[in-house]
Amino acid sequence: MGLTARIRTQDGWAVSHAVVTMTDMTGSQVLRAEADAEGAVRETTALAPGAYTVIVTAVGYAPAASSAIVTASGRAEVGTVTLARQGGTELPPPGPWTIDPAHSSVAAVAQHLGISSVHGRFTDFAGTVEIAPDDVTKSRVEAVIRAGSIDTGNGMRDSHLRSADFLDVERHPQITYRSTGVTAAGSDRWTVHGELGMRGVVRPVDLDLAYLGTGADPWGGTRAAFRATTELRREDFAMNYNQVLQAGIAAIGTTLRVELDIQAVQGSALPAA
Repeated sequence: MGLTARIRTQDGWAVSHAVVTMTDMTGSQVLRAEADAEGAVRETTALAPGAYTVIVTAVGYAPAASSAIVTASGRAEVGTVTLARQGGTELPPPGPWTIDPAHSSVAAVAQHLGISSVHGRFTDFAGTVEIAPDDVTKSRVEAVIRAGSIDTGNGMRDSHLRSADFLDVERHPQITYRSTGVTAAGSDRWTVHGELGMRGVVRPVDLDLAYLGTGADPWGGTRAAFRATTELRREDFAMNYNQVLQAGIAAIGTTLRVELDIQAVQGSALPAA
């Protein structure tokens, strides 16, 4: 007897913090139940036969309402209720995720001579993502990049970038990022607010983030993909070196475009090799 239901996201993940209420035709509440860790509702309270309205709510999701008929047995089987992320944006299942450097990239692009671009990337980095279960804005991101791993495809240029003119890797071997909050920035985008530490300077930096989806990997794990971009001014991090050409054009642009393609594995650590 009672009510049974399964609460899922659009990606098929359980919504463990969902609340289900039932009202009769007069609008009076006759039942309230919470989903378990598997997103299942199994309420054994007997219900009078008739028509009811079932409303499913969860923090961060748009409410869903449907009709239900209670049979003479006193039971209502609602089936699977799918909740859409508030604003139309899905996120990965809550909990810890670990960035997989082997399938991620941290890249930067700078203008050169005012007419072309120089592309570089960092080859040594690690990080974690924590998706909050009840309030997406409380999710967290932390990352550490080894500054000396910069690679632009030119050894002489890379040595200069590691010097005190730029990254100063001997005194500041790490670049760090720690988020301070997350806000929705559209139907399919998020803004991650955080603090970037580089060359001994810490500045607020926002990332324009897109969540690209979640899926199973060949090794039995679950992975989520993200793409994020931002722009940095070198002067904000005490990288003031430049060479001005005769025409007044800077050899190296003062603005860096940062492009992150991140793949994270569900769990607090990467799987053993």
